[in-house]
Amino acid sequence: MTPNGTSAVAQKSGPAHSGRVDWVDYAKGICIVMVVMMHSVLGVELAAGATGFMHPLVAFAKPFRMPDFFLISGLFLSLVIDRDWRTYLDRKVVHFAYFYALWVTIQFGFKAPSFAAEQGWTHVGYLYLESFIEPFGTLWFIYLLPIFFVVTKATRRAPALLIWGIAALLEMAHFSTGWTVIDEFGSRFVYFYTGYLFADRVFAMSSRARTEPALALAALAIWAIANASLVKAGVSDRPVISLALGLAGACAVVTVATLLARAKWLDFIRFCGEHSIVIYLAFFLPMAATRTLLLRSNIVPDVGTMSLTVTLVALFGALAIWWVALKVGADFLFERPDAFWIAPKKADPALQAAE
Repeated sequence: MTPNGTSAVAQKSGPAHSGRVDWVDYAKGICIVMVVMMHSVLGVELAAGATGFMHPLVAFAKPFRMPDFFLISGLFLSLVIDRDWRTYLDRKVVHFAYFYALWVTIQFGFKAPSFAAEQGWTHVGYLYLESFIEPFGTLWFIYLLPIFFVVTKATRRAPALLIWGIAALLEMAHFSTGWTVIDEFGSRFVYFYTGYLFADRVFAMSSRARTEPALALAALAIWAIANASLVKAGVSDRPVISLALGLAGACAVVTVATLLARAKWLDFIRFCGEHSIVIYLAFFLPMAATRTLLLRSNIVPDVGTMSLTVTLVALFGALAIWWVALKVGADFLFERPDAFWIAPKKADPALQAAE
């Protein structure tokens, strides 16, 4: 039996726009903004040797920033998990593998000179090859996501609650092997599988938030106080607590996204969600360039203001790169060419999240 049916997803999704679910794109947008903010703020603070006013916001979001991203990524999996393996691998593995291989090469093109200056060009070649085993930099998310898709399909005949229980134990184990794929799989798979297994309940929660906004706001206030308190106390990353905060924070983001969609506020957040993979792939370029410029020029001496500036430039810069790429015919940077499809193209499900 499929743990969440197409009908449940369709009935509880809320208004759709061009085949998309409004609050899902808002949730994706919130997540991608938090991810860009985290990399921008921590990068500036590390280079400057000081923290700014944005540091508490990044710390507050840490327990749920990536859990929600993975939970959202699993929401629509029940619609496609029973496809034949060839089609499934094309959509859920080759798709992300193409972008990973392309953008890890682009990132290396920018970073290779500094790597070579430190340890020589031979070491650069070694690092490049290693990046296909050990995910490079900010690209680890799209490296890990196909693994989650394959594991979930391969285990779909196993008792779903057993798989969820094992995933929860892995998260609470907090093991550290030094290998990103192993460590992040243990930390994140439970959230992806939760999105897949309990999609109907997530959509039902969103529907209730849409119809009872006052209750939703009250719940958000309680969650925000609890999350902030545990983060401030320094216990948010402890076993059990980290899992509870990850799941609660993911539910909070879903609720906030639903309320924003209901009010039709902050449409830019929704736009970011619709183009989350564009931002995720390209934001490192404007982020790194702006950080270097500001640190060397001292135009903006305040670390917090510098962090905010780098965050905004990274977001808008990534979208600008995408716009320019489309204008000059470099679509391959963000759209997979036909040559890299291993299954026939077919229409995607009517209801879908941003990739």
